[in-house]
Amino acid sequence: MKYFTSKTVDLSYDQAIEKVTGLLKEEGFGVLTEIDVKNTLKEKLDVDFKKYKILGACNPNFAHKALQAEDKIGVMLPCNVIVEEHEDGTVEVSAVNPVASMQAVTNDDLHPIAGQVRDKLDKVIDNL
Repeated sequence: MKYFTSKTVDLSYDQAIEKVTGLLKEEGFGVLTEIDVKNTLKEKLDVDFKKYKILGACNPNFAHKALQAEDKIGVMLPCNVIVEEHEDGTVEVSAVNPVASMQAVTNDDLHPIAGQVRDKLDKVIDNL
């Protein structure tokens, strides 16, 4: 099972961030964190890296259900979505597959929640 789903988009890097953020919102997710990996690596290590942003997306309803089922599940939240620009200028958007990441958790109550979150994230990627 793949731990992510992704799609190459016909958008600029900034347009892809804006569009995926809007689509996440339509599916009930908010972006809690944004990590600009390019800037962080330059700042901390003086390393040049491609444009790469990690969006920490959270759907409060599903997060609440997951936390009720398993109080330590917070170590796996939020759901990460990345936007990256490759050397050739193409832009790819990827989202975690929560079903794959939840395989490490032995709590059957989480599997249906993870499946619903996966379906919503897949819809976001499909609609890009």
